[in-house]
Amino acid sequence: MDSSKVQTLRYGRPRHECGVCGIFGHEDAAKLTYFGLYALQHRGQESAGIVASDKGNVSIYKAMGLVPEIFSEEILQGLPGSMAMGHVRYSTTGSSNVINSQPLMVSHKGCTLAVAHNGNLVNSRELRQELENKGSIFQTSMDSEVVLHLLARTTHLGLEQALAESFSHLKGAYSLLFMTEDTLVAVRDPNGFRPLCLGKLSNGAWIVASETCALDLVEAVYIRDVQPGEVLIINKKEIRSIFPWPKQRKSFCIFEQVYFARPDSDIFGINVYESRKRMGEIMARESQVEGDFVMPFPDSGNYAAIGFSKESGIPLEMGMIRNHYVGRTFIQPTQSMRDFNVRVKLNPVRALLKGKRVIIVEDSIIRGTTGRSRVKALREAGATEVHMMVSCPPTRHACYYGIDFPSSEQLIASKFSVEGIAKDLGLDSLHYLSTEGLVEATGLSKEDFCLACFDGHYPVAPDKNFTKEALER
Repeated sequence: MDSSKVQTLRYGRPRHECGVCGIFGHEDAAKLTYFGLYALQHRGQESAGIVASDKGNVSIYKAMGLVPEIFSEEILQGLPGSMAMGHVRYSTTGSSNVINSQPLMVSHKGCTLAVAHNGNLVNSRELRQELENKGSIFQTSMDSEVVLHLLARTTHLGLEQALAESFSHLKGAYSLLFMTEDTLVAVRDPNGFRPLCLGKLSNGAWIVASETCALDLVEAVYIRDVQPGEVLIINKKEIRSIFPWPKQRKSFCIFEQVYFARPDSDIFGINVYESRKRMGEIMARESQVEGDFVMPFPDSGNYAAIGFSKESGIPLEMGMIRNHYVGRTFIQPTQSMRDFNVRVKLNPVRALLKGKRVIIVEDSIIRGTTGRSRVKALREAGATEVHMMVSCPPTRHACYYGIDFPSSEQLIASKFSVEGIAKDLGLDSLHYLSTEGLVEATGLSKEDFCLACFDGHYPVAPDKNFTKEALER
């Protein structure tokens, strides 16, 4: 089991794969990419990398760790050029080590090809075997490397045709950036699982990023989302789009709205802060629960808790205080320091909690390990009743498109009923937002979203080896 799996099981929170940011047409492209990645750090904390091109001279730097830990002023100065792209990673396929960090870059027939990928390819094993049988040699265990091998085999067709031909073989979720010495390309899969947006800087330079919060940090103006099935090609001559594949039904990942995206981002044309508030409001209408106050566990449930409090009229309090100065530590607590990983980040306000009926608002329950420890902490602080509101439906099914629960066996809602989960977590009651309520909160329709983790209906079927492969890596 690799370190990413250990971390996932320990903390019990949903995690997913990666954020991307690219700049074209700015003399400080690498530095702007750095700031874009800084804004996207929540999408991946394992590793980060930037590749830059200076009049055809391509340089790259990547390492394990957080963006500000990896990149210094000196390193960024060693990445010159007016075009750059970067990546922050959390592994869902491929082990957690530097060789699997992105962007991935290769040289082929005198040309440099680099790729930064957010998502999961559900036919990567099948494609990898096929490519290896034809002589390809893989350097990583990443599904993203398949993209480079496919592109390398089609470069003789010219860029546009090579992109159309290569990506026609891919199945699954991919919002990615692709770079040659003089061209930046953004590609989004035909279902549009993962977000990708286009912006423009004041000097006319272009930025493509996973979320609009990256645009805000570098003071770029949001232009539009990269559309599902779109290939966006940016070079000195032009910016143009092609749509080389048949149109598919939209399958936006609704978990971006529930949990992944930053609340200050607009995702799929929806402001995340506002949609999370509406989730709380609708949840308050769907469930009638009495309590002395509503509280989130910072920061995941903050915005739904605001909406729940507003709609229900029950006061909002902060019953848990977050330590904002917790960094990564390799010092392990002793056995007597139970629930250390929870307590080091969140500490109960005992005077507020003692003798009170508490309504917790959470964004999701995945494995239940985190929730169990947090409820226990509230009980020990003197809460007489603990009720939990969850701003999404029960997560019962595996995700194959970039979230790190590839097996339903890991999900508490696949094992227990709602009442059983409440008992397992030590709750007095547990209430989930309905699927209809969740979709209503977004302002879009049910047909726009992938809801597979809730209902088991997969928009793109994975190959038969995918789940076993994902669990083994």
